[in-house]
Amino acid sequence: MSDTETAAAVIPAATTKRPRDVRGFWRVLLAVIAPLPMLAEGIYYLFVPVGGDVTFQETVTAFAAHKELMGVMTWFGAVFVVGLIPATFAVAWVARRGAPRLTTWGAAIALLGFMTGFPLLGGPINVPYMTVQHGLDITSMTKLDDALHTEPLLGIASLLFIVGIVFGLGLLGIALWRSRIVPAWMGIALGVGCFTHPFIPNHIGQGIGLLIAAVGFSGASVVLLRMRNDSFDLPATGPTPTA
Repeated sequence: MSDTETAAAVIPAATTKRPRDVRGFWRVLLAVIAPLPMLAEGIYYLFVPVGGDVTFQETVTAFAAHKELMGVMTWFGAVFVVGLIPATFAVAWVARRGAPRLTTWGAAIALLGFMTGFPLLGGPINVPYMTVQHGLDITSMTKLDDALHTEPLLGIASLLFIVGIVFGLGLLGIALWRSRIVPAWMGIALGVGCFTHPFIPNHIGQGIGLLIAAVGFSGASVVLLRMRNDSFDLPATGPTPTA
């Protein structure tokens, strides 16, 4: 190949327009999402009229007495279900450099639990809620609820989900603390708020614990908003030329 042909082959690559930089969009989006799921679920636990340790009939009775409230609360539950996975990614993304091993273990355990639990266990539209909203036969729906609680696959999904909340997010809280990218108390808030969640005796206390966890998640938001795009991710390069 002559020098002229070589130059002609190089010029198109050199003048190729670089793709638009959208790193700022993803960085800000993750920052906005990060605290919302735990904030929404904390509010849900604070206002739901009954705890999770009562019978199906008691839950239906409480939901029926607060029908309009539960119609609103389902939207808060939806924010939790939709937003928890990207919120977990946000925390892992900001903690991964300062505490790579803890972040990897925490994110792996948390995401396994969430990606198993959400598709199999469902969201805020549960059996008691549907019973009340659509006037379904309580005897039949009680049998359905009892049957669901005996399904082995749903039992495994429930266990993995709790492990994801307690241990996965607990480790991510420690990773956020150890990374020193946020004040230590923010990482502690995330870890403590999630780790103690199943052991708090009533739904009011559990709601407060989740709000504390939301404060920890907001640490990731602060970091992401202050972070430059070059620290967030590599720039886009466009399609890789083939040989």
